[in-house]
Amino acid sequence: MKIMDKPPQTELVTVEITDSRCHIKLDREEKFNALNVQMITELCTLFDWTAERSVGVQGTLTDTHGASYLRTLVLSGAGRHFCAGADINMMRDAGANTPEENRIDSERLDRLFNGLWSHPCFTIGAVQGVALGGGAGLVACLDHVIATSNVKIALSEGKLGILPAVIGPYVYRRLGSACFRRLAMQASRIESEEALRIGFIEAVVDSIDELSPAVDELVEEILGTGPQAITLAKELTLEFDRWTGSDTELREFTLDFTSRMRGSLEGQEGLSSFLDKRPANWKNE
Repeated sequence: MKIMDKPPQTELVTVEITDSRCHIKLDREEKFNALNVQMITELCTLFDWTAERSVGVQGTLTDTHGASYLRTLVLSGAGRHFCAGADINMMRDAGANTPEENRIDSERLDRLFNGLWSHPCFTIGAVQGVALGGGAGLVACLDHVIATSNVKIALSEGKLGILPAVIGPYVYRRLGSACFRRLAMQASRIESEEALRIGFIEAVVDSIDELSPAVDELVEEILGTGPQAITLAKELTLEFDRWTGSDTELREFTLDFTSRMRGSLEGQEGLSSFLDKRPANWKNE
């Protein structure tokens, strides 16, 4: 597989790849990047395509031609707003759909959010304006979110008499039980100060012009971390989330996991580079 293979063609989403970095942008500015079936499908395709071309999946930094596999993925939205949630036409159609058709739509949404939440790259959100409903779901699925001070986030489904069920597991994991329940019932917009306090976002900048430099600074920091370690950190967290065994079994699992990491090529390179006082092979000189 070659990283220089062209990304899938899209109309409502743009993708830019520079070395090991990928930037995906919601590009439906006139509709505040509202999610319709086409945009959701394009995002699902791109998340799958980029995941397959990640270091975490491929197990090596470059392909046979020396082109970099992916290590970071940035998600942003064009214009004033990150994502206003579901497109109004899609919402209207849902009211006339059969239960079977609505189930298919829900499965498509679940594929979208799970594809981002489980993505093997370190995922970063550059968020401005509003992130409502499904837009808030995208925010919840990211590893690190940098937002502008004017950001407004809402689990707004309750205002329409429905609930944020499909995005629920991801928001719940990010915020915890009590906070998710409150925001799902309240359904109103929270601003940057509260979003930062409850852990919906990780950092705030004053203006949209400051988003890109802040993202670049974070990407440079992430490139100093073992790329497969990032992917395996997600695997480790998932094991903790769903652990049903005893405490002794969990401790045994962590011992085995640590041994596996230390014995891996990346683990050996990291330990050797530290002892040799040289940069690891995944770090920029």
